[in-house]
Amino acid sequence: MTTVTATHVGTATVLLRIGDLTVLTDPALDPGPADYPAARPLRRLTGPALTADDLPPIHLVLLSHDQHHDNLDASGRRVLAQAATVLTTPEAAGRLGGSAVGLAPWESRRITVGTTTVTVTATPARHGPAGTEQATGAVTGFVIEHDGGTLYLSGDTVRHEELAEIGERFTIDTAFLHLGDAHFPSTGDRRFSLSAAEGAELARTLRARTVVPVHYESWEHLAEDPARIAEAFAAPDLAGRLRRLTPGVPTRL
Repeated sequence: MTTVTATHVGTATVLLRIGDLTVLTDPALDPGPADYPAARPLRRLTGPALTADDLPPIHLVLLSHDQHHDNLDASGRRVLAQAATVLTTPEAAGRLGGSAVGLAPWESRRITVGTTTVTVTATPARHGPAGTEQATGAVTGFVIEHDGGTLYLSGDTVRHEELAEIGERFTIDTAFLHLGDAHFPSTGDRRFSLSAAEGAELARTLRARTVVPVHYESWEHLAEDPARIAEAFAAPDLAGRLRRLTPGVPTRL
């Protein structure tokens, strides 16, 4: 059985070691605080637990989308340039070029490093309410199947009907859910990522055995109190499923 360790670097950035394979998700590695002007400006409040220079060589980057700095920033782009393979949306792959490969929902790619082979499948994600897709852009999640288990990385998404099919197609051992209940002053009460309560409901839908919360801190637009996460997962049917990672500390899954 393949040994898997996870290090929460910050926000949606997670360093995974799956046997011989090193995977990085959504590399946002700039120091903080930092401001990113845009139609909806972003402000990073604190920096990541690890810098780009602290990382080992990366075999695979799983990039949910490239259009927002809390998922890919200048330091993260330098990491992408050195990674052997980048899997992302077709739209992002077209913009990034190089080693980036675009996967449509349910498309898969096998990756082998040393004695380790995984199958990565792109999964549906929607980065806001229905009708905002033109503004938010394409986003993807990922499922990683390895010898001994299956990981799910939600990407930035809200709950929607297509997510139910993930739990029908796969037996999810560990789900990394992007929480934070992202809001912006210019868009009122519209939600652009999962709240803690929605994350708990998605965990039920997926029947995930373990849930690792990510993407809930370090940025101004992630305004939900992190205490809501523990409250949402305190329900009897979710008891024991929540697993928090200490930033910067490798943890065996």
